Amino acid sequence: MQIAANWLNSYLEPGDLTAAQIEAALIDAGFEIESQEKLADGDTRFDVAITSNRGDALCLVGLAREAAAKTNRKLKAPGPGGKEQPEPTPAPEDVSAAIRLENRVPQACPLFTLRVIRGVKVGPSPAWLVRALESVGQRSINNVVDITNFINFELGNPCHVFDLKKLAGPAIIVREATEGEKLLTLDGKQRILKAGEIVVADADRAQGLAGVIGGGESEVSNASTDIALEMATWNPVRVRAAARRLQIRTDASHRYERYVDARTLELASRRAASLICEVAGGRLLSGVLSAGMPLPAETTVTLRPERCQKILGISVPPDRITSILRSLEIDVRDQSGVLECTIPAFRPDLSREIDLIEEIARQHGLDQIPLAPRLAVSVKRPQERVRARRELGSVLGGLGFFETVTFSFTRPERAAAFVPSGLATIGVADDRRGEEPTLRPSLLTGLLACRKANLDGQVTNPGGVRLYETASVFAKGADGDAVEHRSLGLLMDVANSGKSLSLSEKQNGIRSLRGVIETLVTSLGGARAAAQLDFEAATPIASAFAPGTFALVRLGESKIGHFGLLAPSAAGSFGIEQPLVGGELLLDNLLALYPPRGAITPLPAFPAVERDLSPVVAEPVTWAQISRLVRSVGDSSQGKRIETFRFIGTYRGKQLGEGKKSVTLRVVFRDGTKTLRHEEVDPEVGVLMDRMKSELHAEFRGA
Repeated sequence: MQIAANWLNSYLEPGDLTAAQIEAALIDAGFEIESQEKLADGDTRFDVAITSNRGDALCLVGLAREAAAKTNRKLKAPGPGGKEQPEPTPAPEDVSAAIRLENRVPQACPLFTLRVIRGVKVGPSPAWLVRALESVGQRSINNVVDITNFINFELGNPCHVFDLKKLAGPAIIVREATEGEKLLTLDGKQRILKAGEIVVADADRAQGLAGVIGGGESEVSNASTDIALEMATWNPVRVRAAARRLQIRTDASHRYERYVDARTLELASRRAASLICEVAGGRLLSGVLSAGMPLPAETTVTLRPERCQKILGISVPPDRITSILRSLEIDVRDQSGVLECTIPAFRPDLSREIDLIEEIARQHGLDQIPLAPRLAVSVKRPQERVRARRELGSVLGGLGFFETVTFSFTRPERAAAFVPSGLATIGVADDRRGEEPTLRPSLLTGLLACRKANLDGQVTNPGGVRLYETASVFAKGADGDAVEHRSLGLLMDVANSGKSLSLSEKQNGIRSLRGVIETLVTSLGGARAAAQLDFEAATPIASAFAPGTFALVRLGESKIGHFGLLAPSAAGSFGIEQPLVGGELLLDNLLALYPPRGAITPLPAFPAVERDLSPVVAEPVTWAQISRLVRSVGDSSQGKRIETFRFIGTYRGKQLGEGKKSVTLRVVFRDGTKTLRHEEVDPEVGVLMDRMKSELHAEFRGA
């Protein structure tokens, strides 16, 4: 932002800072001076770098406040009604009789205000106004428009004036644009708007793009006599999106993108109206029209002086802390040793105790904080989440996985294959994205692109290449709101590198990835978490997975992910022909399992009895169904001796019949009080067989 020394000094008392003193004060307060220039009249112009969180410093008063605090001067803030600028006496006519105001989008426009001035005489600006604007690199247009620019630079409140007679209605309506709606802007260009962009319109058409640029059809000219003064604030995201899409960069959008608090509008509006009446004459109508949401409540932050001392490493007396904060217009009240600080409306960046401590450090002087030759560092135990992430990486590394970091964008056709049903992809209107304008709905899009790069580079690895990534994925719900969460993405080669797979090869690939998931859950959550882990065969949630080879991952009652064999079409869209298995898990759910909790029991005192069961079931029957049945019997009184069970294998053959398979499982029985005999477990085996026959329609050969 460009400022001038003379203009800044006009807000200080005494206003006698030299250019060198201004430069030193602002640099000491944390503002970088990118350049300075000596003007023809002897004034000095500075180009000050303002960080995005300091919207309050995008004006002369804001920087004067910083300079005043640094140089122990008094800030002489401008405003109507003072000795230097008497407030104009309102005319009898009420503003509501001259124009109508309607705000249809209060979420996008928290507050919109209007004042009306009749009988202005538009013409050249007085010398003081021209000189002020030229000192910061602005061109004088006319006295009315120049005041709006002056207020923008003085207070950081962009404002706009309409020729009242050019407004249909006359009315001002804040609304969303319709798709393809046209707007002639002040730069003489015809803009084509998109649905959802916010416009300031009259009763017939758009007259300005909210927070960005005004409209040419209601522009104030030398023929204008009655004007409507707009002072408003806008949602920063909506302003930024419209400005970027249309590639319009204005002083107004630059400030609105950094947030202008609605509580600052009243003073700025009164100041602007008073100055317009001063330089252009006219009668200010009584009252002000406003429409929007209730004003934000005051923010109060507590500050502990001892905490300030601990953070800064030096002792700053409470009186000095109070003096610093009050010099920045932060109201301070001492509540039994704790300072209760009321944050002014123009400082939305101050919301925590640490923010206030940073302000104290800036103003007290960073050079006051000593730099010790040695720093005592107290090493604390890492947070559980950090340890969990380390464990996750260690386990996957031990299983042969390589961590990747991939791009967040992908091609629309690739994203469409991975977006779950009920959700939609999110695209960005940005030419820089080229062929990849869509945010990834799955980490597998990036992992597949990485695998393709490995193939092109002829990268090989014993047992196949295994990749993983932890990052955010994005989609859009039915209500249009964005859905974002952090995932763990896993991608593995199937052992056979050919184009087609046998049934057993498919199963082996799925089992390998299932084993990875089981190992992860056991390592992060222990045996108790592993006992709650379940896999449920399901219809694929997206077309990227092959039917019949897809499963949901559940932990207790919660779904935490999915995995399966990738469809040839999905892998083929990346130029990959070899078969792959992939999956995604909710990262936060996994990390929440840590630390692992085991169930410690004494070693068994008596031997166990093992029995192998080989039920012949229909092909669609899954291991998950069989395991649930065995667990339910083990939880009942009829199967109280069942200790564990595990899968052995699956057999298919002509002698079993078409569409049949034999699933072998080994069940372990144990009694904690004695040695079991085989005939004692026969009743429980019989219960298992009967339940399998009745619920799974199983058959047992030889039975």
